[in-house]
Amino acid sequence: MIDLKGKRALVTGGSRGIGAAIGLVLAENGADVAFTYQNAAEKAQSVVKSIEAAGRRAVAIQADSADPEAIARSVNEAVTALGGIDILVNSAAIGHSGMIADLDLGEYQRVMDVNVRAPVLFAKAVIPHLGEGGRIITIGSALGERVPFPGITTYAMSKAALTSFTRGLSRELGPRGITVNLIQPGATNTDSNPADGEAADFQRSLTSVGRYADPREIGSAVAYLASPAASIITGATLTVDGGAIA
Repeated sequence: MIDLKGKRALVTGGSRGIGAAIGLVLAENGADVAFTYQNAAEKAQSVVKSIEAAGRRAVAIQADSADPEAIARSVNEAVTALGGIDILVNSAAIGHSGMIADLDLGEYQRVMDVNVRAPVLFAKAVIPHLGEGGRIITIGSALGERVPFPGITTYAMSKAALTSFTRGLSRELGPRGITVNLIQPGATNTDSNPADGEAADFQRSLTSVGRYADPREIGSAVAYLASPAASIITGATLTVDGGAIA
């Protein structure tokens, strides 16, 4: 059994999709949860209610992950609301499609700011608050390891960068008893990539199991890595993609 009682988690991008599922699964396993969201205030309040229904404290914090000042503020708000942070889950991300030959520099920069810089800055802000047993878990993508079709190079690059971030930070924080790990989801049934979408059949065909993941399956992987059961696992990549890169 995964026991996160007494733990306090901050989940970035937690108002919908994978982030919302992560927050709820952590709460169901005993953690109090603060999460950031950018625009979806109504969805954020729905997630708050779901976490509270699980018997845990929930705090929704509006913050743009492309804004360094908003990142620092959101961490301070989470620490104040929960009394500290034990677990950081970097889940906020934005997608991008298009050929490099047609690349818009502004779009490219925002992808890198949200998908790469934000996890670094959230970690930087959270590290002073983490004690022994602390956890930093980042949500990457199986596309960071395998790019099976053209037009997603920028997004795949941003997710590939998280592997080195995870490995390097694990070296920095290991002596303090803090673990740092990366989860790489594959096709997951969310609003941004629904299992009945135009490309869904192709994405299913890439997997060994022939289906999309449910967001809660990603949440369960996060809960395990956040738990004492995973205390020896650090600097690792857990791919949760139904065998798409097998």
